[in-house]
Amino acid sequence: MADPAFLRTPRLLRERRAVAARVHDWDEVYRPRALLPIVGGQASRCMDCGLPFCHQACPLGNLIPEWNRLVSADDWRDAVERLSATNNFPEFTGRLCPAPCESACVLAINADAVTIKNIELAIADHAWEHGLEQPRRPARTTGRTVAVVGSGPAGLAAAQQLTRAGHSVTVYERADRVGGLLRYGIPDFRLEKHRLDRRIDQLRSEGTEFRTGVTVGSDLPADALRTRCDALVLAVGATSWRELPVPGRESAGVHQAMEYLPLANRVVAGDLPVSPVDARGRHVVVIGGGDTAADCVGTAVRQEALDVRQLDINPRPPTARPNAQPWPVHAKVRHETTSHEEAGELWPPRPDEHDIRAYAAATVRFDTDPAGRVRAVRFAEAAPGSRAPVPGTEQALAADLVLLALGFTGPDHGAVLAGQLGIGLDARGNLARDHRFAAGPDGVFVAGDAGRGQSLVVWAIAEGRAAAAAVDRYLTGRDELPAPICPEDRAITAEDLPPLPT
Repeated sequence: MADPAFLRTPRLLRERRAVAARVHDWDEVYRPRALLPIVGGQASRCMDCGLPFCHQACPLGNLIPEWNRLVSADDWRDAVERLSATNNFPEFTGRLCPAPCESACVLAINADAVTIKNIELAIADHAWEHGLEQPRRPARTTGRTVAVVGSGPAGLAAAQQLTRAGHSVTVYERADRVGGLLRYGIPDFRLEKHRLDRRIDQLRSEGTEFRTGVTVGSDLPADALRTRCDALVLAVGATSWRELPVPGRESAGVHQAMEYLPLANRVVAGDLPVSPVDARGRHVVVIGGGDTAADCVGTAVRQEALDVRQLDINPRPPTARPNAQPWPVHAKVRHETTSHEEAGELWPPRPDEHDIRAYAAATVRFDTDPAGRVRAVRFAEAAPGSRAPVPGTEQALAADLVLLALGFTGPDHGAVLAGQLGIGLDARGNLARDHRFAAGPDGVFVAGDAGRGQSLVVWAIAEGRAAAAAVDRYLTGRDELPAPICPEDRAITAEDLPPLPT
């Protein structure tokens, strides 16, 4: 028997454009069509396991071994069909998801995982390029109306599923354009907005209606909206950002990441000639350690900052899977994002540094000039466990612009929407709901980060699909739409695994 492909074929990822070229534009960082020469061979590395843990680790339940096999056989049409059966927006997850499926790949136990995310992206892009992603108009209509509040990935997924089931769906978005976090929170170098626009055009062609510039709760009372429709889905996201209550926080030049990134996106969209919060010619310090912090780094690079540094209060993660996070857990390991690659090439680290990031760094205060503008960030080593600053370890970084990317605590707690509907909060500050996504008032459902808390795009789409199934069941009594998750479901953790034999 010949050696299987995973023994003969090394793991290869799609190529990035040269840093020197891509930092001067907002185009996606990867070479166009870079996957085509390698994707078939990469798909053939899949072992088609009897128990595909990749499938289990994906909140959407993507049929990964099936479309891997189809791509390796050059059967793109069927691969598109199998992928679209579980994922409304694979062109988004293929670009934005951190791929917990790859962490759970059986091959990853002792080798390099299959490049599942890249294969998914190749299928999604092939579908659009070859006209296989056509609108799916419902064969019949139910006469029922559904309002969806919020047009992020959860709201869009719920709307598309319900429209395709025959309901009349209207999506309400408080911003001037549809897309939520995908529109104004993700830079174009990670997701070019024409990809979002074509998907929204597809939803419109299927029958979904959109009303932008409408804040439900103030412009349109939520209880009044509920009386006008047969069901209401709240997919308002987790938009309450975490604060950093240290001296000098009120200084000019200290901004939340979600004040900074949307303005940069509006410049790219042509709405503004220049951002009111621009990094050009400034010393930039980003505080936070997640994807949003990396997006701030990449954005500041393209705005021609003098330099960029990043402070992460968490310890420096290991480069390999730690014992405390065994397979198939999606382990927290150190990785270099495209933004950090760019910053590292522009500002090479000193011999005692790894890159622009300082770990276990607790921000102590912001220093200001006489005019009240920030001029430095003071930080110290964070004590293990408590994260408290360790006395005697304080340092200072020059800063003209400070960006806080500390994550989110839940939906907008100042909004009146929940009060108008009589919806309470759960113990974590999210909109309370039951095991079927229902929020208490009859016919009201909660989907996405508003009920789950800050999460990944793949969980948001899964939430939208599952909430749509609950709404369809409520309206028709049918149990036909797929529901990939329950509200209680969470990512696999080490605590979920059986103990190792002694």
